[in-house]
Amino acid sequence: MTINDCFQLGYIVKAHGLNGEVQAFIDADNPRDYNNLESIFVKQGQELVPFFIEYIKVNASKALIAFEEVEDIDSAKALKGLELYLPLEFLPALDENSFYMHEIVGFDLINTADQKVVGSITSLLEAGPQVILQVDCEGVEILIPYQKELLVRVDRKAKGLELNIPEGLLDVYLSDED
Repeated sequence: MTINDCFQLGYIVKAHGLNGEVQAFIDADNPRDYNNLESIFVKQGQELVPFFIEYIKVNASKALIAFEEVEDIDSAKALKGLELYLPLEFLPALDENSFYMHEIVGFDLINTADQKVVGSITSLLEAGPQVILQVDCEGVEILIPYQKELLVRVDRKAKGLELNIPEGLLDVYLSDED
C-alpha cells in the first residue's frame, strides 16, 4: 500500500494513560464513521505501517485508540505526531457536484465566463482555511483561491472542474505587461 492509494485520516496527538492507548485527531466531516476500524496505517518515516486496532472510541474529532502491539506509555509516546492513513476506498461516496480535494489534481480548470480551459490543476495549497488551486497554464503558474460558492460543475469523466473565476484574476497572471 502506497501513500498515493490512501488518504490522511488524522494524526496521533499524544499518549493516553499508562497502558499504551493514544489520543488521535480525526480530520473528517463525520469522525464517527470510523468508529469500527479494525486496522489503520501509521506513517513512520516514508513508510505506511499497518497497525491492528484492539478498540477505538470516537468522540467529536478525537479518538481514543488502543493498538494491539502497543502496550505501555513509552510505546504510545513514540507514536506522538505520526499521521494516520486509510485506503481511498474507505472514503464515503459523494454526490455528483462534490469532490475530494485529492481527486481534482490533474483535472482541467474551466472558466465559466468563456467556457475555456485555463490549464491543468497541478496541486492544492492549503493556507489555513483557504485552499488554493495551483494551475499550469502553458507553463505559467496560476493560483486560484477555491471557494465552494465558485464551483459550477465537476465532470469526473472528462476530468474537468468548472469555476466562476473572479473577473480580472487571470489577467494578473496572463497579462503581457511587465
